[in-house]
Amino acid sequence: MLLFSCAIVWKIARLQFVEGAHWKKIAEKITLEYKDVKATRGNIYSDNGSLLATSLPFYQLAFDPTAAKEKFFKDGIDSLSMLLSRFFKDRSASDYERFLKNAREKRKRYLVLSGNNLTFAQKKMISSWPIFRLGQFKGGVVFEKIDKRHRPFGDMAFRTVGFINENRSGAGLEYSYNDQLEGKKGEALFQRIAGGNYRPLYDENYVKPEDGFDIQTTLNVNLQDVAEDALYRHLLRHDADYGSVVLMEVKTGEIKAMANLGKNKDGSYTERYNYAVGSQGLTEPGSTMKLASLMALFEDSDMELNDTIHANWGKYKFYNHIMTDAKPEGYGILTVKQAFAYSSNIAIAKMVVKHFGNKPQKFINYLQKFGLGNKIDFQMVGEAEPYIKNTFDSSWSGISLPWICHGYEMKVSPLHTLTLYNAVANDGKMIKPIIVKEVRKADKVLEKYETEEIVDKICSDKTLEKCKEMMEE
Repeated sequence: MLLFSCAIVWKIARLQFVEGAHWKKIAEKITLEYKDVKATRGNIYSDNGSLLATSLPFYQLAFDPTAAKEKFFKDGIDSLSMLLSRFFKDRSASDYERFLKNAREKRKRYLVLSGNNLTFAQKKMISSWPIFRLGQFKGGVVFEKIDKRHRPFGDMAFRTVGFINENRSGAGLEYSYNDQLEGKKGEALFQRIAGGNYRPLYDENYVKPEDGFDIQTTLNVNLQDVAEDALYRHLLRHDADYGSVVLMEVKTGEIKAMANLGKNKDGSYTERYNYAVGSQGLTEPGSTMKLASLMALFEDSDMELNDTIHANWGKYKFYNHIMTDAKPEGYGILTVKQAFAYSSNIAIAKMVVKHFGNKPQKFINYLQKFGLGNKIDFQMVGEAEPYIKNTFDSSWSGISLPWICHGYEMKVSPLHTLTLYNAVANDGKMIKPIIVKEVRKADKVLEKYETEEIVDKICSDKTLEKCKEMMEE
């Protein structure tokens, strides 16, 4: 009995320490595991159905040299080796033949013949070659599909269309609508082979992936092209650090173009950030805020366009700060209509301080009412939160009101400014900007985004008439 027990212990020790490495290698060769199979990502379309982003299929070529029957392998190996050599140009025909025969003899079941990404047309051609034409199970040919994102219009609307990285970070529509675009992953059984590669087995437990949904945007390719070109020329002319152009349809709120460019260290411009929407685009709006300031005055007083104000001679002191106008010698006496047309800082500030000086929070409340202090809830991730200083802020001072009324001590995005001006053009109805019109699965509409009101009427008809007349000046 003692001898028998010793024999068992010795056998276990031999298996563990002497033959362990050998069996471990065998186990590694036959390791099986289930792995995700990526779905084909959905397309992004322009307003007329032009492709802005799509996934193109590419293929990696692999081969199981043991799959074909001896007769078919022997009859076709010579021609196949020659075709592989001519196509890939990485080894001679004789080297290919020797390599494939040797792999068959050693019962190697999965050879990656090319890491190159083959197009669908190339895949179709290679599928017709000897042995390969017998298919995966009788001929051993395997084409591993790899989807690559393609943008037919290149970098047009680059940051707006956006991107998604492997770690799921990204920007633009690709990132904002990733849940709809990416589809649902499948699952298949894979066998680990030499070199750390895996070959799919696609057994009866194979779960097919579900392709992603398509997104139809409101972007117009022609208008986008015009916007980007105009923006580039103006940034270049003024040597500006960055800028954006957003074109919105008045009645529907549909964004027809959204261009963004920023200056690189070498002086060139590229679309590296969405300044129209994101926090880096939050700026003091400057003179574009004068429309809102006059709207507040029209709403809260009986001020008329022909009323006059003395804009002084280019300089005016509010407390201990000097305000200037673009015209060094100043404008003198101006009508309200002229003050807006000439964009006089001094004239606008004097009018606002005269009327709202003892009730500055009421002026701030008007700006809030005009939609300048709230997020729009835009359809893209990353919308910035606007900021308007109010009288409760610890930093509020005597110069806050005259400076806010011509666009300082506050920060809004270009999209907010556009939404306000669009409301004036739209007879006071403030419309939420939209850039995605539909989410679809083939021809079936899964989600449709209609025109949505933010505010039915931002001001009185009388104020609107005055604003439109000023803007037409």
